[in-house]
Amino acid sequence: MDRCEQAYQYHKQGWNCAQSVAGACADLAGQTPEEVMPLAGGFGGGMGGCHEEVCGAVSGGVLILSLCFPHARAEDQAAKRELYRIAKEFRRRFFEVFGQTRCGDLLRARPGVTEKNPAARRLGVTAHCDNMIVTAVELLEALVAEEREKAAD
Repeated sequence: MDRCEQAYQYHKQGWNCAQSVAGACADLAGQTPEEVMPLAGGFGGGMGGCHEEVCGAVSGGVLILSLCFPHARAEDQAAKRELYRIAKEFRRRFFEVFGQTRCGDLLRARPGVTEKNPAARRLGVTAHCDNMIVTAVELLEALVAEEREKAAD
């Protein structure tokens, strides 16, 4: 099962959007789903279910990026800037697909599946949050691969 499909399955099981993304992508950060799911618990539903803050799928993605490209020492400001750059790029890509990153705005707009999110189309996703989750995983996988390739050069 690929990560997009795994995230979709997690959500169907009752995990929130952030947990679904983080759990499916935990291996990218050398973690297990069991390690990251609790960390993402409060980020679902636009931060604690209020539906007015950042989409949980985006929050779950940023959590994984924080583990993949850690700012682990306060004095390491270069790592902080690098993580912020990567997180900002993830948010930009999500915005490029959906035109929003806030949960409530996304719920009001109800953007559908388009050519910009082929994994959702491939999986036959129709529910709103499932679309956000699968697309976030798809974008996250690509970004992590690009950043790791850049670092290897």
